[in-house]
Amino acid sequence: MSYKGTVVAGAALLAVAGATFMPLSAFAQSTVTLYGVFDTGVEYVNRIGAANSSVVRMPGITGTVPSRWGLRGIEDMGGGLKSLFVLESGFAPDSGTSAQGGRLFGRQALVGLSGPWGQVAFGRQWTMMFWGTLDSDILGPNVYGSGSLDSYLPNARADNAVSYKGTFGGLTLGATYSFGRDTVNAGPSPAGTNCAGENPADSRACREWSAMLQYSTNQWGMAAVYDSLRGGPGAFAGLTNSGLTDNRLALAGYALFDKAKIGLGMIHRNNGGSPTPHSDLWYGGIAYDVSPALTLSGQAYYLKVRNSANKAFLYALRGSYAFSKRTSAYITAGYIENRGDLALSVSSGAGGSAPPSGGNQFGTMVGLKHVF
Repeated sequence: MSYKGTVVAGAALLAVAGATFMPLSAFAQSTVTLYGVFDTGVEYVNRIGAANSSVVRMPGITGTVPSRWGLRGIEDMGGGLKSLFVLESGFAPDSGTSAQGGRLFGRQALVGLSGPWGQVAFGRQWTMMFWGTLDSDILGPNVYGSGSLDSYLPNARADNAVSYKGTFGGLTLGATYSFGRDTVNAGPSPAGTNCAGENPADSRACREWSAMLQYSTNQWGMAAVYDSLRGGPGAFAGLTNSGLTDNRLALAGYALFDKAKIGLGMIHRNNGGSPTPHSDLWYGGIAYDVSPALTLSGQAYYLKVRNSANKAFLYALRGSYAFSKRTSAYITAGYIENRGDLALSVSSGAGGSAPPSGGNQFGTMVGLKHVF
């Protein structure tokens, strides 16, 4: 074949290839969204420490929800296949510092693919404990809420994690597996538990796994979740070797009505790093829309540590008024009764506010939330 014929044939092949791939490239669309929440206010907490002192402060961790900003991207590649990423940074609204132990993107940092078969993602992300209790826990990460009794619940994330989540009709299946659940030493606290894992000398150290089975309709839903945290050398919360685990089993449900939502749940915990490993946390709450702008919410919690006198009752209320779709004001209050040796603070908004062992405590907060 002559040189001229080769050029013509090559051009024809390029034209065919271009026509073949043009529909795919023309269909593919990507979007990146900047979003966030700024939520803060002024809080009062009484009966702190042996002196029964009180404090007025601006919480740095949470109000109705923790403050954060993030970037979320998605690319539609056609045929139902999409790529995605999430970078989400938590920050302390009182000081502007990074939360989650100083991580830049401490709330989420993941990349993944999704399709009709579900979504697979890699990185720092929520475990299934978060997704399985999201709808039933009416007050969620409210400054007076489940985080006051179990600080892991509003912080159920894992580093170095692979996740799967798929919804098929009303049924949702989900799972996570982490090769090293927490690389930050900022504890002992949910911000960091010093359990980096990925240790060739101990392949089990600091692993995490979770699984969820969830079913929902337009009116109600229920979920079962199991979440397991494994220890490692130097880890906080008593999980100082890889033979110890901190396991939680959650059963939860919710129902929707014309102007109300009701949620119920139970979480059994078996913490091998504690001298009294078994405990049960029960909760029930309701949210009611008084008007399109005004919502009243309340929840009661009961924590019982088995084979001990330790128990706690927590009662929390919140009223929220929406000035617009993005801006709302709120007032919330909580009261905790500790029994036995427990000294849990009513507030998860900042550290250093625990009452004496077996003491009761009241807290209230007035705040403002803006969503962007």
